Amino acid sequence: MKSEFLMIRDDECKAEKIMFSNATKIVNCSGCGRTLAENRGGKAVLLANVTVVKHLG
Repeated sequence: MKSEFLMIRDDECKAEKIMFSNATKIVNCSGCGRTLAENRGGKAVLLANVTVVKHLG
């Protein structure tokens, strides 16, 4: 599966953020600062309470 950009939303504070599907660093929420995604050696793994709003290609 190819890599792409994703718009994700933190379901707790409703802040949205654009991230790369193969992110190499931890992705934190810009609203509350909690961790939204982690790298596990390939595709980033979205954590609980995160929704993919849109695939940006």
